[in-house]
Amino acid sequence: MSHFPKPEEGSWTEHYAIDTAPMSYEDSISPEHYELERAAIFERSWLNVGRINHLRNDERRYTQDIVIAEVTVLVTEDAGGKISAFRLPIGEDSSTADLTPVQVDVWEGFIFVNLDDANTNPLRESLGKFAAGLEGFPFGEFTQRFTYRSEVGSNWKLYIDAFAEFYHAPVLHSKQYVSEESQKLQAYGFEALYYDVDGPHGMVSSWGGMAPPKDPSMVKPIERILRSGNFGPWDKPDIPGLADLPTGLNPARHPSWGLDSYVFFPNFMLVMWEPGWFLTYHYWPTAYNRHTFEGTMYMAPPRNATDRLRQEIAAVTFKEFALQDSNTLEATQKMLETRVVSEFPLCDQEILLRHLHTSAQSMVDDYVGTHQPATTSAG
Repeated sequence: MSHFPKPEEGSWTEHYAIDTAPMSYEDSISPEHYELERAAIFERSWLNVGRINHLRNDERRYTQDIVIAEVTVLVTEDAGGKISAFRLPIGEDSSTADLTPVQVDVWEGFIFVNLDDANTNPLRESLGKFAAGLEGFPFGEFTQRFTYRSEVGSNWKLYIDAFAEFYHAPVLHSKQYVSEESQKLQAYGFEALYYDVDGPHGMVSSWGGMAPPKDPSMVKPIERILRSGNFGPWDKPDIPGLADLPTGLNPARHPSWGLDSYVFFPNFMLVMWEPGWFLTYHYWPTAYNRHTFEGTMYMAPPRNATDRLRQEIAAVTFKEFALQDSNTLEATQKMLETRVVSEFPLCDQEILLRHLHTSAQSMVDDYVGTHQPATTSAG
């Protein structure tokens, strides 16, 4: 029996007319397919390379390596506030290398580049209805950052898979809760409130993440003392705009809403938390079986030492959750590479996994059909 209403078709997967056949993960274990993704996806898509916060330094510039495209992107801001971006060979010094301009645009303070000189698809149109539904959120007020970076031994899509479904949390993260609460969560199970897809993008809306918890005994003593934990500080910051959220958030309009997680194709995730903060994830491919993961927490500037401690416990708890999630990925990669099992059934809560892989495969197929008709892709 479902905990929350589902579409009249009976499942989210069928509601969005997505194929329910077993999935192949050849796209995650093929060096040849990785090369196709380089040309078909990462050299032709809008890629988020950070926020305007990254330009708040003396030089008003920063760089982002995009290894799969074999380039470093230099982002600059002039005295008038104009943002520009340039490409240079990866590993070269941006102060001496030949710089080639690339397309750059900004949405709600997030800076995107497109390495395709022939691109005619505007950023705002590319980001679709999910971006439209978030416009007006006070992103710029959240200037306190905590950033983590890790080299992960798996295909980039597999880590997105791990964060695009939440039903693993009561089991994989069981030690993060007090014992009694962990047992209750595992017995109850998990279902999301809502799923949606738009072009290659996807989102899931979830319960949980509410602060403070209904019963303080549900969480560990240090969380009760500091009034903070994995879901962020319990006391929502006094920021205009948080009381009247954009219409895209909490699409189910459920009173137990805790967070919305968006996958902006290809490799950018944005997680909006009900207690008043947000996360970004980036998954930068470096090989068919490796990628660089970057996670950044954005919070309101702390007003005092107590605020700072509350943010710190949220940051270290997030790090532990991320380590637990990434701990399974290298084993998943090695298992897939054995090819002992070649197809896998996915459940309805894995709709965003299926959508990610099919969207990526579709872009590769389109590219092969127009550029390399003699090449066979991973499908």
